[in-house]
Amino acid sequence: MQDKEFKELHDEIIKEISRLKKNNIAIIVEGQNDCSALESFGLRNIYELNKKPIYYVVEQVISREKQCVILTDLDSEGKKLYGKLNKHLSSFGIKIENRLRELLFKTKLRQIEGMQSYFED
Repeated sequence: MQDKEFKELHDEIIKEISRLKKNNIAIIVEGQNDCSALESFGLRNIYELNKKPIYYVVEQVISREKQCVILTDLDSEGKKLYGKLNKHLSSFGIKIENRLRELLFKTKLRQIEGMQSYFED
């Protein structure tokens, strides 16, 4: 990716993170390192799977939220988790916001925990 394209994509990602932060939109991540990476961007309304059963996190989210971002890793295991969470949350009427995930797929980043260092480079 050329510098100009990277800068434009970086700016779009930062803008989306700011929107999520401003609107306090819930984000689901896989573990503590992912949570820490997002907190470094000022995001706070984060739910961790952290080896908990999926239904447990789904119950937490549906009892408190109307929409959320599923930000599992962008690898094959993360995609499987995304599919399960998306299916369950959607069945309870939770709106899934995919903009940040779609933007991150355009980068070389595949692990959410690496976001902070990826965007510092």
